[in-house]
Amino acid sequence: MSGAQAVPGQTTLAQLNACAAEAFVDSLGSVFEHSPWVARAVAAERPFASVQALHDAMLAVIRAQPAPALAEFLSVHPELAGSQARAGTMTADSIHEQGGLALDNLGNTENARWDALNAAYRAKFGFPFILCVRRHTRTSALKSFEQRLLNDRATEMRAAVDEIARVSRLRLAARIADHRLPRLHGQLTIQVLDGSRDRPAAEMQVDLNEVSPSGRRTLLRTTTGHDGGTREPLLAGEPLRMGQYELCFHVGDYFRSRGEAGAPVLDVVPVAFLLADAEQHYHVPLEVEPTGYRAKVLVGG
Repeated sequence: MSGAQAVPGQTTLAQLNACAAEAFVDSLGSVFEHSPWVARAVAAERPFASVQALHDAMLAVIRAQPAPALAEFLSVHPELAGSQARAGTMTADSIHEQGGLALDNLGNTENARWDALNAAYRAKFGFPFILCVRRHTRTSALKSFEQRLLNDRATEMRAAVDEIARVSRLRLAARIADHRLPRLHGQLTIQVLDGSRDRPAAEMQVDLNEVSPSGRRTLLRTTTGHDGGTREPLLAGEPLRMGQYELCFHVGDYFRSRGEAGAPVLDVVPVAFLLADAEQHYHVPLEVEPTGYRAKVLVGG
């Protein structure tokens, strides 16, 4: 598995397998929040055949802990949108992860809602709510929070470890250049066909919006290329944030710019959909004419 070049701050699996135990712990000790003992516990199991095998070994150590020790391990994690987030006193990884949802910069009403959930959760389970926030929108994170409050303690401890597994997998991938871990990221792509000319619809404006109870937030605005798609996926390189989205295709402007006889009946075609799998490929093909359209949301592939 050698061959990949580590960028500054990264290492390779071969280097991890060959280095001294303390260097191994220095490299991977922060993969699990404030818990370098996890890396120390698996150092003697080297060499690992793959980063997946390394990750499995680390998780096995955690899952083998008796309930009191596991609860203590969970307790060192920061609350989501809690006082540590607002004070900026979390680890660098947690600051980056929670910062993706701006959980350190909520309004008073949102802070009060998160504080109430955090307090209710800790009172019931004795440790903070843990979620791989890189896979969520604020709306889906809150929904997960409310749903998991209904669990019993044993179920919730398992759910928390499952989320830590997702978090640590992404952290390992960031630290190891040749990780070769599959299904880390998802992507969203589109393809637009001009049905009236039977060719790709080039130079059509497309907006991608995130939809939440508070309204729509435009994530990006782009234009289709000569093949009816975009040069890069609309979303890629990260887990997809699960939630409700809407693509708005500016069909009327497209046909008017091509001198279509008469005013197009269609103006903006919205396609609303749910991203429910953070590591999946979603593809939205659209066929348009001035008076109608056909759209699908394809999953996988």
